[in-house]
Amino acid sequence: MAEPLKAIYNASFLEAFGDKVKQAYGDFEIDRFVALVLGEGWEGLELKQRMRRITESLRRTLPADYGEALGVLEAIADECRGFPYLIFPDFVEKYGLDDWERSVRALEKFTSGSSAEFAVRPFIKLDQERMMAQMLEWSAHPDEHVRRLASEGCRPRLPWGEALVALKRDPAPILPILERLKADPSEYVRRSVANNLNDISKDHPQLVLDIAKAWQGADEGTDWIVRHACRGLLKAAHPEAMALFGLAPQDDIEVLEWEVHPAALSIGEAVEFRYGLRAPAGEEVKLRIELAVYFPRSNGKLYRKLFRLSEKSVPGEANIQGGRGFSFADLSTRRHYPGVHRMALVVNGREVAEAVVELQAAEEQGGGAQA
Repeated sequence: MAEPLKAIYNASFLEAFGDKVKQAYGDFEIDRFVALVLGEGWEGLELKQRMRRITESLRRTLPADYGEALGVLEAIADECRGFPYLIFPDFVEKYGLDDWERSVRALEKFTSGSSAEFAVRPFIKLDQERMMAQMLEWSAHPDEHVRRLASEGCRPRLPWGEALVALKRDPAPILPILERLKADPSEYVRRSVANNLNDISKDHPQLVLDIAKAWQGADEGTDWIVRHACRGLLKAAHPEAMALFGLAPQDDIEVLEWEVHPAALSIGEAVEFRYGLRAPAGEEVKLRIELAVYFPRSNGKLYRKLFRLSEKSVPGEANIQGGRGFSFADLSTRRHYPGVHRMALVVNGREVAEAVVELQAAEEQGGGAQA
């Protein structure tokens, strides 16, 4: 079994990081820093809690002056790149709200090595007008990482980040940033623009549909943004979104085959499913085929999740066949619970066939979970 992500922060990492800090700040006490980080309760801390423990330990072992402490981190930032060094922007988030200009310069530098998307959010909440003006300025930056920060940092519903309630309510301040980035040469940036719009669509679907219509057809990169931005609306079978991408209701679709087996399995195992469809007679039609799975939560209530299987145009009366496996192994983003799981075949937003499988705890069938 793979180690949890939080395991990247261990004694070896801390000691190696301490060596880097000491190169820039000769008075840095590596042993004291490591002892503070690995102190009481360390093993029980999750990823973001471990990051914050490291941040707090740095504050106690770097110069007392915030600007001087930040200067030490800036001095080694170019050799501290990658996910583990989210601790740098976290330091700014925790201790820099009272030194705006200094902190903003540091976030601009640190985001190139990891990402400052979480760290900018308290600044937006503290002074939205000022920080959103900064984000707009960043959207024209020559570094793609800084341009991405302009979009990613103001996503109203950033995963693992604190929601920006004011921007959920009124996303207008975000739109000039997205407009500037809609044809960005970096796929990394364009993906963030699409994700931001997808966030906005959950509270303001018509706004995103209007933007999608205005942007569609501009160029290939922007068209990709439009499609990815509307993925939530497509999963919800929003009629206007479906129409935007040529997905008309298909009430006359014929189900030729729908098999799911086995009907009972353990958590960690997989089912195999196959489907066969016949398109209605007439002109060519565009079909979006999805698998809907209804998962029980720990309280027994069900939630529905869609998985796209295929999307293509086919001639009238064409036969379409497909199939694959579906794993019920636990993921970092989804835990499975015993109980009845309904699996449905969805065509252009309508469920056309269904089956149920019984998921059991691994020990109930006498075996361990399979990878």
